[in-house]
Amino acid sequence: MLLNQAGATGAGAGNGAAGGGDIIDTTTQTFMADVMEESRRRPVLVDFWAPWCGPCKTLGPVLEKVVAAAKGKVRLAKLNIDADPVIPGKLGIQSVPTVYAFVNGQPVDGFMGALPEGQVKAFV
Repeated sequence: MLLNQAGATGAGAGNGAAGGGDIIDTTTQTFMADVMEESRRRPVLVDFWAPWCGPCKTLGPVLEKVVAAAKGKVRLAKLNIDADPVIPGKLGIQSVPTVYAFVNGQPVDGFMGALPEGQVKAFV
């Protein structure tokens, strides 16, 4: 499963509340509710991105499209590593974009780099 980077929340994005939208922006402060707790109900893809990252700008819309097509079966939480470096630091993330899938509060799979839509669909 994947996560997105686009920065600004796109159309159809959620409000960031746990159990809320399917596409949200998350922060260090909201990560536990947005990702860890929600991943006990459905898979959560976390897109670790940065505003200066070109591949992030390519991957973000692809992730959003694939997650929107899943119609609530998966959540996408986008985390800007520049604004919130604590979680990526704890996870050892050294390059962006990086996407992790969380299930039951644990990272279970992931990928680095901008993948084409078909590969993102297969991951999700």
